[in-house]
Amino acid sequence: MIYFTSDLHFGHENVIRFNNRPFKDKDEREMSRVLITNYNSIVKPDDTVYLLGDLAYKIGADQANAYFQQLNGRKILIIGNHDRYEEYDQSLFEEITHYTYLRTEGVSLALMHYPILDWQGGRNKGGLMLHGHMHNTPKYNEENRANGIRRYDVGVDANYYFPVSLTYIKQFFGIE
Repeated sequence: MIYFTSDLHFGHENVIRFNNRPFKDKDEREMSRVLITNYNSIVKPDDTVYLLGDLAYKIGADQANAYFQQLNGRKILIIGNHDRYEEYDQSLFEEITHYTYLRTEGVSLALMHYPILDWQGGRNKGGLMLHGHMHNTPKYNEENRANGIRRYDVGVDANYYFPVSLTYIKQFFGIE
């Protein structure tokens, strides 16, 4: 299975308040524990996960790597604006890049931390743009679909604090 997520923000106490996350105020340990539990309840060790950035914030590399080690799956990091990826344990990731494009399961995917309006594989050619960064609610993805915009925020804030599968995203957009 292929999954996507972003904006976990391990170590970032203020993201709880900034994004009205449903965790005890300033207890990033609870947030991190719940995010890891949610992630591992879906992602299995043989699954592939595209992590679209902002995995950690304001914590040292050792603590960030300790969180990453707990996450199941073969992990591909698409770098976000808060990732200090040069300090991360490179062996925890299959690949680290700023952008990737792939065609799989009959769909073209452009993956980047930031949302863009036009992409390789094209919004007018049936492709999808997956991103994070914005900390949207689920309503954002619903509005994009209603407006014919084939762009999806895979961030935890927009997906009830869980990763999202390619199967789900295809169904969401009516792609067979």
